[in-house]
Amino acid sequence: MSKETKAQRVERIKKEKSGLDVLESINEYAIHGTEVDPEDVDRFKWYGLYSQNRNLQDADDETQYFMLRVKLVQGSMNVEQIKVVAGISKEFARGTASFTTRQDIQFHFIQVCDLPEIFFRLKSVGLTTVFAAGDVPRNIATCPVAGVESSEIYDVRELVSEVDKYFDGNRTLVNLPRKYKVGISGCSKHCMGHEIQDLSFTAVKCENGQILFDVSVGGGLASNKQFALHIGYVMPEQILEVTRVVSEIYRDHGLRESRIKARLGHLINKWGIDKFKAELENSLGFEFGEEFIQEYTPYSKREHFGIHKSKDEGKSYVGCAINGGFIGTKGLKDLADVLQKNGATAIKATPTQNFVVLDVPTQNAENLVKDLNIIDMDANPNPFKARTLSCTGLKYCKFAISETKDTAIALAKHLHEKFPDFDETVSISLNGCPNSCAHSNIVDIGLLGTKFKNDDGETVPGFELSLGGNLEGVKSSFGKKTGVKFISDDAHEIVEDLIESYIKSDYKSFHDYAVGKVND
Repeated sequence: MSKETKAQRVERIKKEKSGLDVLESINEYAIHGTEVDPEDVDRFKWYGLYSQNRNLQDADDETQYFMLRVKLVQGSMNVEQIKVVAGISKEFARGTASFTTRQDIQFHFIQVCDLPEIFFRLKSVGLTTVFAAGDVPRNIATCPVAGVESSEIYDVRELVSEVDKYFDGNRTLVNLPRKYKVGISGCSKHCMGHEIQDLSFTAVKCENGQILFDVSVGGGLASNKQFALHIGYVMPEQILEVTRVVSEIYRDHGLRESRIKARLGHLINKWGIDKFKAELENSLGFEFGEEFIQEYTPYSKREHFGIHKSKDEGKSYVGCAINGGFIGTKGLKDLADVLQKNGATAIKATPTQNFVVLDVPTQNAENLVKDLNIIDMDANPNPFKARTLSCTGLKYCKFAISETKDTAIALAKHLHEKFPDFDETVSISLNGCPNSCAHSNIVDIGLLGTKFKNDDGETVPGFELSLGGNLEGVKSSFGKKTGVKFISDDAHEIVEDLIESYIKSDYKSFHDYAVGKVND
């Protein structure tokens, strides 16, 4: 009998026991301390758990540690939730806590024996890890300033809430072919990043004043590296039904024979976009509207930093940057204290691993910014810290080749010290492997983890340089690998030389410079 493939194994595991039903097993493992069945380890993902790289463990430590991802619906955490998350970070996660590009927060060094208590604490403040990972609908990407930004095209909070309720623990969607990422946004700066979602809805205001939503499908950055395809427009009230039908088409027809060809984009490529759209419209019972395709904001300008008046009278929101998404126990506790001191109650995580304080009284906004700056959270970040992303990296991820978090923090600091007067935002991403968890394909400067032979012929870990990525609707471009490979210690010099060369060039933007460099 032939050995089952990876895809066959995963499909069998999902059929034999639903990922949602693994909670009972988690509790049993926690109580009895028995070794976790490797097939249950796969099912743990449905509760936000991934097995962790063992390279930071002591040689005699046989504990199986996990990364735990907490789903922040609409990226939101109030002060009480921040305090609970800080407590979990301190007591169970060795001080780790990082924001993700899916507007979640995640921990490391989680032990199975602690999961019942962790889940209890999260539930007590309305947080969950269900569907934070696995072959399911992931957290819905959306604009963090929805409902408070005066220039937004449409307040999508209720729309996101409706779709989230449909997805939440939905047993009809518990076994999708692979992960499934949906975005809904009314942001005038298009910060949700519709181009890389499996399914997205982006508000557009028509000439007659009507608000429609641009529907795009099939985007992705990993095995299905492609930009989403525009298929037309729908009204706000049609979003939930479109989401339902697309989800069911993907569930019923997605390609399950290979894990690397199982995303929605792969199905669309097999069928062709015309067949996919026809199947969708036939199931919906209506056709998509055809209007102009709007212009989109360049990726590096999709941000909400600084103090802005809110739609809520007497309130302001404040966009802040942190280092490579890492916030940790101390950062969370300090943040909660600063919010309470200044009369704010909540934050929302952003798709770029930063956050926005939602509701500070306007008279306290400047003082809040000063307090945040003391704890290294910047409302007016320098152009390197503002948009430097990093994945989990070698410290914790079993797929990583290179360390990313510390390297990203040090790189952004180094560049600002070298170029204190530089005022153009440059998007940078450090990814611990050749994949794109930190969106390294769509930034100006991408550092992709790799192994290569040095001058002595030794195989060493490091990065390969990629340049010229951008999200901008139909003008989007993936970064191109340059073939330049280097060890982590040389990252400062490599990127510094790029900035220096750009400053001396005749290019009007760093993106144009990066594209020109890879095309030379």
